[in-house]
Amino acid sequence: MTRYHDQFTDIVNFIDANLDGELDVERLCKLACLSKYHFHRQFSSHFGMPVISLARLLRLKRAAYQLAYRDDAKIVDIAMANGYESHEAFSRAFKKHFNKTPFQFRRSPDWTPWHSKYEPVIKLRTMIMNENSDFKVKLIDFPETLLAVMEHRGAPNLLGKTIQKFIAWRKISHLPPNKSKTFNLIYDDPAVTGPENFRFDVCCSVDNGVEPNDFGIVSKTIPKGRCAVVRHIGSDESIGVVVNFLYSKWLLDSDFEVRDFPIFFERVSFFPEVPENEMITDIYLPID
Repeated sequence: MTRYHDQFTDIVNFIDANLDGELDVERLCKLACLSKYHFHRQFSSHFGMPVISLARLLRLKRAAYQLAYRDDAKIVDIAMANGYESHEAFSRAFKKHFNKTPFQFRRSPDWTPWHSKYEPVIKLRTMIMNENSDFKVKLIDFPETLLAVMEHRGAPNLLGKTIQKFIAWRKISHLPPNKSKTFNLIYDDPAVTGPENFRFDVCCSVDNGVEPNDFGIVSKTIPKGRCAVVRHIGSDESIGVVVNFLYSKWLLDSDFEVRDFPIFFERVSFFPEVPENEMITDIYLPID
């Protein structure tokens, strides 16, 4: 990795961790070891936008997660928490990036317009993970785990609506993440699967089978057995690099074969409760 990639990684991580405060450009210049003039030129060249614009994007992304998945937060409070002085200013900025007002996005989250504007950050995070792809793999015996599952079938960009419904069911069922572990079952690679065929399960651990319900929640089980596990710290935008590493380099170099069960994630900590670069996800590959 080049020195500039290291520097810009530090900068994005610093902004991620300090979204609540004013952007300290002097501090960012010191992190980059550049004068203010050269810093702004290098940053804009690398990301295709000024540093202020990137900070605004990261705040809007956090706001979008809060709108979609934290329905107890008022829109005006989300606006203020993300640096906007009024509901109106927040709504204008949000609609410019998401093609929906905050109220419309909360009712029906769709991330499609966002990704084109956020592409430089996605590329940086993916590149960083690819260049540091010697991940630490542990072998564990995973216990049989009963799950309550909401199945998402369809375009990945509409997954947010499924997650919203699942969160609502968890609240009604009194199964918060601090009492019930959160899992995802990953059946398909969105990079090679048509949107209409994409399958992804949103799950939590339960002690008993799920009763019939109006949410479409069903029971499934993670079978006990050997798994290779990697702890991923950081954004979901680069998590595919770890998945590809397990399926390709690690599996090919090992004496194991995959079991007849999909790769799955355990969500240990969540964005926006923690900064995006501090999210923790354990990635399990079932093996024999």
